[in-house]
Amino acid sequence: MRSDYVESPLAPAAAPFRIVPDDAAPLARLPKGIYVGGGGDVVLRGIDADQDVTYRNLPDASYIAVAAQYVRATGTTATDLIAEA
Repeated sequence: MRSDYVESPLAPAAAPFRIVPDDAAPLARLPKGIYVGGGGDVVLRGIDADQDVTYRNLPDASYIAVAAQYVRATGTTATDLIAEA
């Protein structure tokens, strides 16, 4: 990490990573949001949530501003998901 970079919710992503939806495994790091390359549905659970939610009918090249702990394989039809971490 660069010494002059300051982490904050408003700072740009410093370490984006590809999301592979999984029904059981949490994401490797908590993202600030998720970029959706190929549209569809995304089933996820936020870091303080006790149940999953579905973001439906997302268009190509959209963005979900959420700190997700899980992105589920079951029900997720969107593709090319990138975590903004």
